[in-house]
Amino acid sequence: MKNIVILDDYQNVALKLGPWDKLASRAKIRVLTRYIGDQDGLVEELEDANVIVCNRERTPVDKALLERLPKLELVVTSGMRNNSIDVAAANARGVTVCGTATLGYPTAELTVGMILGWFRNIPEEVNNLHAGRWQQSVGTGVRGKALGIVGYGRIGSDVAKVFKALGMNVIAWSRSLTPEKAAADGITSASLDDVLGQSDIVSVHLLANPQTRGIIGAREIGLMKPAALLVNTARAMLIDQQAMINALHDGKLGGAALDVYDIEPLPSAHPILKAPNTLLTPHLGYVMEENYRISFTEAAENVAAWLDGKPVRVLKP
Repeated sequence: MKNIVILDDYQNVALKLGPWDKLASRAKIRVLTRYIGDQDGLVEELEDANVIVCNRERTPVDKALLERLPKLELVVTSGMRNNSIDVAAANARGVTVCGTATLGYPTAELTVGMILGWFRNIPEEVNNLHAGRWQQSVGTGVRGKALGIVGYGRIGSDVAKVFKALGMNVIAWSRSLTPEKAAADGITSASLDDVLGQSDIVSVHLLANPQTRGIIGAREIGLMKPAALLVNTARAMLIDQQAMINALHDGKLGGAALDVYDIEPLPSAHPILKAPNTLLTPHLGYVMEENYRISFTEAAENVAAWLDGKPVRVLKP
């Protein structure tokens, strides 16, 4: 009988949204619904685990942690990429790492919602209404404005389609975006500097890797219009956090709509919470029932296949 621990199930839905009952005769399953930030506490919770199931990148599984979990044999993560798991170190210890499919459109939908929420002051006006205040602000529209997409993959292109339909002028930069592809999609391909300088909204949708770390830094933010909105629903590491916060305080950036942070869960004393002109959500991009059903279903399938000696969706360094 193997011991399975599902990490960071904040909403306590993992067992409902995946076929874990099919493993009942082969494994004991335990769910952790709170984030454990200190490694000693995490080791105490995981010391008997043969399998851990990671919910995206909420808990890092690095070499130091792996060395303290001698019974660990399998790590499953939602998604086929997880920069918080040291796959090479896991494999060196004989630990198999498997991933699952995830949907792209939940993050695209959240991005659209955040941008529209910002321009129409929706969060502010909801709070006003509950406080007995009526129509306290005047919003603006997006039609005719320029949307800059940094990273034109499946999420970035979905965001572009929606705002193009709403009458925005869409310009994009991506290492793989060709002028022919841009023309076919009815958008404009431009350099990163031109996208930043010409856009009223800049939305970042790049993969996180050493080449993209800090790709939006102080220089790049300085190229943006002073009233521009910077949107990040991808990964915090793509943007120099301190440069962004400084620009917000100095009035050199119109606003920031963020779903991702350099520290998660976000501490109550984090400086972004004191920065002006922000719309902040608690990393909700992939948090959608349809996404959870896919990832938890495939996670259970991964465990079953591994127990059968035929692991599937195996990740390599």
